[in-house]
Amino acid sequence: MLHRKIYQLCCEGREVSIFLRDQQRLVEGARIVDIEGDLVTFRYEIDEDDEVSSWEEMVRLESIGAVTQKLAAVPKRNVDPITAEDCPEVEKLGYPEEKNNFEK
Repeated sequence: MLHRKIYQLCCEGREVSIFLRDQQRLVEGARIVDIEGDLVTFRYEIDEDDEVSSWEEMVRLESIGAVTQKLAAVPKRNVDPITAEDCPEVEKLGYPEEKNNFEK
């Protein structure tokens, strides 16, 4: 099951975080670039001391404990969402009829 999901993420080219069970570390911002047998190849960058390093690692599928991906990000501050002026009134946030539809 994990092999199939990792293959799907590889095909999509999505950015993921990979937890390596045997090393007890989390690799964030990685892209899975290849799967061959039970070897998974991924690339990531590290920004340390005003220097960006690119890394490529090959690990065995059995050493991967978890793979996560960010679905969305929302600011913690109290920020009003941006709405376009040409957006229809019924799709704008805070439209009175929209509130009534949720209460039903």
